[in-house]
Amino acid sequence: MHLTLHADYSLRVLMYLAARPGRPSSTQEMADAYGISKHHLVRVVQTLAQQGDVEVRPGRAGGVLLAKAPGDIRLGRVVRAAEPDFHLVECFDRERNTCPIAPACGLKGVLAEARDAFLATLDKYSLEDLLRRSRPGLSDLLLTPAAPRG
Repeated sequence: MHLTLHADYSLRVLMYLAARPGRPSSTQEMADAYGISKHHLVRVVQTLAQQGDVEVRPGRAGGVLLAKAPGDIRLGRVVRAAEPDFHLVECFDRERNTCPIAPACGLKGVLAEARDAFLATLDKYSLEDLLRRSRPGLSDLLLTPAAPRG
């Protein structure tokens, strides 16, 4: 199983904002902290705003803030909203499936069960739980721009 960058960055944005409560943050600031594309983060923030997890305040003094308490943001819901699908294998997509053994194969059911267990685990945790599990100094790390990649 592999999460898309959209899901990964969604979780990172939420952690960033939760580690700095009440402080509006720009997408550029978050992009610099993680060493990732601002353009991609803008789309991530749009998804999070559509889900009601973040608030985007326009203007010079604006920025992105959590729209909910960290305890009210469930990780499973965030990942489901950020992932385009959970087609682990070809046969999960009925329209594009060309696997000749799909009608008789037992693998699809086992993989569906594994996917559901993965999401059920994420459903047990909130953003607040992530903060509690993080080591001291998380907000300090986020203040330091990441080294350029490459």
